[in-house]
Amino acid sequence: MRKRQAAVIYNPTKVDITKLKKSVTEAAKRAGWGPTLWFETTTQDAGQGVTGSAIRRGAEVVIAAGGDGTVRAVAEALRDSSVALALVPSGTGNLLARNLELPLSNLEASVAAAFTGDRRTIDLGIAAIVRPDGDREEHVFLVMAGLGLDAKMIKNTNVRLKRAVGWLAYVDGIARSIPQIKPVRVQYRVDNGSARSMNVHTIIVGNCGVLPGGFLLMPDAKPDDGILDVAALRPRGPFGWAKVWRQLAWENGVLRKSALGRRIIELTKDARDVTYLTGRAFSMHVDIPQEFQLDGDQFGEALSVHTWVDAGALTVKVPAG
Repeated sequence: MRKRQAAVIYNPTKVDITKLKKSVTEAAKRAGWGPTLWFETTTQDAGQGVTGSAIRRGAEVVIAAGGDGTVRAVAEALRDSSVALALVPSGTGNLLARNLELPLSNLEASVAAAFTGDRRTIDLGIAAIVRPDGDREEHVFLVMAGLGLDAKMIKNTNVRLKRAVGWLAYVDGIARSIPQIKPVRVQYRVDNGSARSMNVHTIIVGNCGVLPGGFLLMPDAKPDDGILDVAALRPRGPFGWAKVWRQLAWENGVLRKSALGRRIIELTKDARDVTYLTGRAFSMHVDIPQEFQLDGDQFGEALSVHTWVDAGALTVKVPAG
């Protein structure tokens, strides 16, 4: 009888391959699984191609060991398959692991979940991007897709600083991006509703709501509710960004945790500097190309983006119980 088999897709710049191979080999043996398949990502293949190879060779679980880009690429290849994704967080943001409350710095616990953990079904966000030259691309996102300031922040983040201090480097990226960004007019549509427009500095479509550092951007977002959450940042006046920060940090971090706090938010919701929307699909178009990002990776410029939710499209291994 053929033994069950796992595959590891790893980014060689992000992991200690010696420690990873030792941990995976021991865990597979304890669980009674066969030899693990190993695939290395490259600049030409971020993970989609080698994940396809792992599926064809019979892997039941694919372990993604790398940053958010590796996880997103592997998930893209696993979309709507029965093969589960397991995470060994090895990057700066580790966005999906944070939102699923998975172990972030415990290699043994992460690897053990791949072989003995439970299966959890979550949604995938899909983004169809139209480039300034008319080219079209389609990609998945697990956590967030963003147009405007957040994408420019990622582009402006110092790579060496990011390696040194982790997600705190994004603070420097934000500081350098705000003077460069101006409000942009966005035409948008939620589901099959009427076309509308608004001026924004950034607009983010989320499948999950937590950012690095535990920062809660979208308090109602859940990775398995079949819904996309949208946050549009619209700072106005000389203290606009301070009000945005207060709304996100104070309201999302404190007030929304109690019924009284939520009532206070309802009573003071006029003239918001952060606008929230929800739907199964969300489309946006700009007249001037804007920077675009998926799960913390810069994805160039876009003129329009159509996003929708592929409900229950991905199975993730989580610690048992």
